[in-house]
Amino acid sequence: MREIILDIETTGLDYKNGHKIIEIGCFELIDKEMGMSYHQYINPNKKLTEENIKIHGITNEFLDPYPRFSEIAESFLEFIKDDIIVAHNAQFDIGFINNELMEERLDQITQDRIIDTLVIARDEFPGQQINLDSLVKKLKINSMVNREHHGALKDAKILTDVYLELRGHTQMGFNLSTKNDNNKEVKMKPFDGLIQLTKEETERHKEFIKKVEANKDT
Repeated sequence: MREIILDIETTGLDYKNGHKIIEIGCFELIDKEMGMSYHQYINPNKKLTEENIKIHGITNEFLDPYPRFSEIAESFLEFIKDDIIVAHNAQFDIGFINNELMEERLDQITQDRIIDTLVIARDEFPGQQINLDSLVKKLKINSMVNREHHGALKDAKILTDVYLELRGHTQMGFNLSTKNDNNKEVKMKPFDGLIQLTKEETERHKEFIKKVEANKDT
């Protein structure tokens, strides 16, 4: 079985108010073994607020050269295919994604494909905090991901660990290959525990962090 662990970052909290997706991060699980990833920054053609930037550290200047959702929609759909989507507070993530897909007149993600880890965690820890950071502590997950700023791919990796733990699969090894319908081995891209950006993305990220720090001193 193939499942897609998904997270997004946005310009705000409600797509009904015109907010847009600025980052998508996904990992695939095949029979609970981690496989390939999908990561994409998106130019929302909308100004981000300072409050929003503090959450994820992403600025309009950083996003300016990246494609619009319309340009990456097909590649995103090709990655997720018709498989199960796992998200934390899925109503938020899938609501944004379906709104973008609707605007492009593309098929939306149906409710029968969605697993919400928020619902699973609520049953596991009734009356307790169940955001990702809290679940990492409750489930004693040794996360190597830096959480100074939120990020879609970083949060998708953490959610993968949380989901596997909630399902009781953390003792399973990460197999880096699987087989397709023709029984041929398909090599998967391994995840090494660190979120790797390209050299260009890293340099640009450093630049806007410097700008944010400089603004704090003025």
